[in-house]
Amino acid sequence: MGRVFVAGSINMDVVATAERHPKIGETVAGKEVLYFPGGKGANQAVAAAKQGVLTTLIGRLGEDAFGRDLRTFLAAQSIDLGSVKDTAGAHTGTAVITVAKSDNTIVVIPGANALVDAADVAAASFAKGDVAVSQFEIPLPAIAAFFGHARASGATTILNPAPARAVGRELLDLVDILVLNETELGALTGAELGENDEPMYFIEAARPLRGKNRSVCITLGRRGVLALVGGEAVLIPGRNVKAVDTTGAGDCFVGALAAQLALGKEIRDALAYANAAASICVQRMGAAQSMPTAAEVAAVLR
Repeated sequence: MGRVFVAGSINMDVVATAERHPKIGETVAGKEVLYFPGGKGANQAVAAAKQGVLTTLIGRLGEDAFGRDLRTFLAAQSIDLGSVKDTAGAHTGTAVITVAKSDNTIVVIPGANALVDAADVAAASFAKGDVAVSQFEIPLPAIAAFFGHARASGATTILNPAPARAVGRELLDLVDILVLNETELGALTGAELGENDEPMYFIEAARPLRGKNRSVCITLGRRGVLALVGGEAVLIPGRNVKAVDTTGAGDCFVGALAAQLALGKEIRDALAYANAAASICVQRMGAAQSMPTAAEVAAVLR
C-alpha cells in the first residue's frame, strides 16, 4: 500500500456569523464566533488520513496559540506531522470569514504558509506507489520542488490549482492528475465558463491541459465530476444530498482520491469514491472536521 504526502497550507478559520454584512465603516452585532481547523493542505491531509492511509503533511505553523491548537487537532487525525515546522516570528495562517445568511466574505492571511520552501519538501521519502498532493496556498517554487522529487521517486502527483491563478507549463509538466473546478479551469485556460454549461464544453476547455499522460478532473458540485482519463471523457454523476456547508468539499474530493490511488485503485473507481466522500462532507459544518471516514463512504456506496 502506498502513502499520501500533502504539501500545503494549514490555517485556522475564524468564522463570525451575523444577520447581514456591515457596510464600509459600519459595525454590526454578530451572533457567534467559531474556530475551525482549515487550510487546503490540512483539509486534504485529514481527508486522506480518514481513509486509513498513512498520510504525511508538510507545511509550517506559527509559534502561537492557533499553531498549537492545529497541531493537536491534526495529530488526533493520525497524520504524520514530522515535516510540519513551527516558525519563529511568523503567525499561523488565518482565514477571517464573515457569514451572513448564505453569503460569506473571506480574508486569508498566509502567515507561516508563505514561508514553505524547497528545503521543507526535500525530506519526503517517496517510494513507487505513493501519491504527492499540493495546491496553490504555498509558494509555487516549493510545489515544483515537491513534485520534481516525487516524480523522480516514481510517485503520482496531484495538483489542485486553488485558489485560481495562472501557472507556467514547467509546473504543469510535473503533474499527473489535475483536479480543479470551473473557476480554476477558466483561470488556467482563459475559457469563459459557467456552472450550468454543458459537460462537453468543460471537456473541450480542458483538453489543452491534458498533456501526454495527464488526467484532468473537473469537479462540478451537485452535477458531479467530469474527467479526461487516457483521452476518454468520464462522467461521474452528482449525488442528491442537502448541502449544509460546501467549504471543504473540493479538499475532501482531492484527499479521498489520493487515498484511493495510494491503495492501488484504478482512477475511474477512485473518482467515484471521492465523489461519494465529498457528498458526505457537504452535509456537515466546517472543513477539516467534516471529512468522512472510510466506513462512512463505504456505507453510502452500498
